[in-house]
Amino acid sequence: MTTLLELKEKLIRFYSKNEIYITPVVKFVIALVMFLMINHNIGYMDKISSTSVALILSLICSVLPVGVMTFLAAVVVLADMYALSMEVCLVTLLLFALVYFIYFRFASKNQYHVLLTPICFGLHIPYIMPVEMGLLREAYSVFSLICGTIVYFFLDGVRQNSAALSDTAEEGESTASKIVVVLNQLIGNREMYLVLGVMIIVLIMVHIIRRLSIENAWIVAIVSGILFEAIGLIAGYMILGISGKTVEVLLGSLIAAVIAFVIQFFCFHLDYSRTERLQFEDDEYYYYVKAIPKVMVSGPEKKVTKFGGREEERLTKKRFAEEMDIDEELLD
Repeated sequence: MTTLLELKEKLIRFYSKNEIYITPVVKFVIALVMFLMINHNIGYMDKISSTSVALILSLICSVLPVGVMTFLAAVVVLADMYALSMEVCLVTLLLFALVYFIYFRFASKNQYHVLLTPICFGLHIPYIMPVEMGLLREAYSVFSLICGTIVYFFLDGVRQNSAALSDTAEEGESTASKIVVVLNQLIGNREMYLVLGVMIIVLIMVHIIRRLSIENAWIVAIVSGILFEAIGLIAGYMILGISGKTVEVLLGSLIAAVIAFVIQFFCFHLDYSRTERLQFEDDEYYYYVKAIPKVMVSGPEKKVTKFGGREEERLTKKRFAEEMDIDEELLD
């Protein structure tokens, strides 16, 4: 455990020192995965559905705000929908307009989650999203979960029905049938309603439990959320008559549990054996405080070197910076 704690402290210090470089790399990776998944699943416009275009767009996203990444993803999807069918493109545009309103009205502080939710669905590990949001975000992050889930199921439904949507029958009948098929991906998708309902409950459940003043609140929240999510989805799929999902749900839930415990280790690793309960008062209130220290390891002892004395004993600026674990430039 000590080794893991030391590794944790090193990673935190490394990120603090190199955040300006790490953040663009993370944004580039997220954008690249997102654009490659769009190209692989709904890449109907050949001119933009290439790896080189995905790399260029990802580089642009890495140095610009996250909102630009969301905008470019919407533009690429709309272009692919236009290449498939004008009717599909119009319905997609209306859906994105609704998502845009919900997103900036309720979930503008959770920009990454609107993108990560469909990405995790594509990687078959969406079960981590409600747990992660419940642990690290506020309850209103549920709107980011809703937006990302609806977008994924809509685009996946378009992909599954692409042959019917691109069919060139008579103009009147073709247009009507395409609109019916597209709207059915939102209105008649029972699986989407099931997944949304379970994930919303899990997010709220995890958020409430992790805020309770109980020992190991985050662990209880993770276990409760993962179990409820797995049982709820499996039971729901059985009721809806959707087969072949049990193994996927179990494996995805297991992976989600591992990721959730990693998050808990880095963000909320407490030493309950040293819990303290304090009492104090002021003119208006009497306070009862429960203080639980975080689990931390002390850093290596610093070797003190004299500045005076013989020439070989004097401390150089470079050596002093190394021993104090600071940048040499700060000493200029």
